[in-house]
Amino acid sequence: SLSAAFWGYLRHLGLQDFPCGLGSWNKSCPCGRGSPRGDQPGKEEAVLGQESPEALLELLRDRHSPWALPPHCSPQDQLLREVAVLAPELVRGSKVCRVLTSLRMVDKGVEEVDEGVLQFQQLEELILSANQIRRVTSANLPRTLKVLELCCNTVDDLQELCAHPPPELQHLGLGHNRLCGPSRDKFLTEDFWPNLISLDLSFNSLTDLLGLVSQLSTLPKLRVLVLQGNPLALIPAYRGFLVDSLPRLAILDDVHVGPDERQQFHGLARQPELSKSEARVVVSVGEMKGVPDPSIPQQLEVGSEAPPVITYSYFVTYEF
Repeated sequence: SLSAAFWGYLRHLGLQDFPCGLGSWNKSCPCGRGSPRGDQPGKEEAVLGQESPEALLELLRDRHSPWALPPHCSPQDQLLREVAVLAPELVRGSKVCRVLTSLRMVDKGVEEVDEGVLQFQQLEELILSANQIRRVTSANLPRTLKVLELCCNTVDDLQELCAHPPPELQHLGLGHNRLCGPSRDKFLTEDFWPNLISLDLSFNSLTDLLGLVSQLSTLPKLRVLVLQGNPLALIPAYRGFLVDSLPRLAILDDVHVGPDERQQFHGLARQPELSKSEARVVVSVGEMKGVPDPSIPQQLEVGSEAPPVITYSYFVTYEF
């Protein structure tokens, strides 16, 4: 579950170990202060090994330090470790869930977004790319969520996600999943996503362009759309039909939609026959290696009376 992966991730960060946490090495922590001397009231006893928060932060930030994070770690990892130095009480127990506004759990083997995620009461951004999530129960998502990224999972149905979606969601990332068409379920409409600005559906198996456009046209705030990598993107009139059908769109497949392009494709939305659910792919073979060349004369066996008839057959397979 996502909760189990998160707590395992925190243990791996070592937020309670030197130089983080509420240890005696941290001069700003109550547990790191000595008791006043009897003969010198008001003065504290020096404790060996104490460091200022600034010195502890330097140990985390210096790339040559043995306590520095590896280069591939995310900014979230570094932020949590620095918070564990400056305000270690905020990362103890469930308190850390109440202060995080962004959570990035990429390639952690997560299969389920469980009810424990509701502990993140201030969460606005949830990045769950490259996991093994097939279904997302919307009741387990914080209502404060504005960004939900599920790229590179195994999502093949949106019914549970749309049962009670976060009302303020602005970006939904579903690229590189297993969504397929036709779009009969009508889960990508204003009824579910009234504030959606950005939608990534790239590299799925969507085929119903007309059905998808009829849904997306109801989204009043949609400005960014990514559909490349779907079979419907092979339709010759694909881009022009989308540009004319979604007049508020600003970016399509990572390319800006300008006024010249809108003028060029004006009127295509009223010609649905141009968006047939079929496409033609022309493949040209420039060169083949590793096969016999028929133009080279074959050496005949001694004593043969007539030249033999030699036939070559080739079978070529394309995988998309």
